[in-house]
Amino acid sequence: MKLLLIILTVLSSFLTNLEQKTLKSDFTITVAEEVNAPMNFPGWILMQGDKFRLEMMDIEAAYDGKTMYMYSGQTDELTLSNPTEQELLEANPFLYAKALVKVCNIVEKASGENTLITLTPKDQSIGINRFVLKLRTADLMPLSVELKEGKKITTLKLKEPKFVPANPEYIYILTPGKNTFVNDMRL
Repeated sequence: MKLLLIILTVLSSFLTNLEQKTLKSDFTITVAEEVNAPMNFPGWILMQGDKFRLEMMDIEAAYDGKTMYMYSGQTDELTLSNPTEQELLEANPFLYAKALVKVCNIVEKASGENTLITLTPKDQSIGINRFVLKLRTADLMPLSVELKEGKKITTLKLKEPKFVPANPEYIYILTPGKNTFVNDMRL
């Protein structure tokens, strides 16, 4: 029981940091399957709690706690929506980790400067095999996330993550003078 309390304390402290501080980082998402070559997608993110702004490939996205903004430069289209909880969990791996705590066995392993927190579902029917969060032990800074689903492994590697003092607005602002099509799907 004491070990579980310590693990939940580390994970809880990390999640509390994300609620109270603004995380900024470049990242690379790698998606690999046994039969295909890995695909890499670089981008950057700024986030606090469930709010975020990110850019990846030709997409800029933001979520302000109520509205999701998705802008595609290729089509010059901005889509506004009220995302479901599931859509938010799919967009933010740290929110996903928070949701998994309730349905997973948790193992912590400190090794040198890093701590690995592995969440393994108690019931494999939820669709994932494991979720591994790598933190820098000294300040609980997230370094990577690995999600294994069957034969597919998705890895998010943060590059020089840091907490910044900024408290930005998590919205997408249209560029004046552009003829951007706005697709408002909010209820």
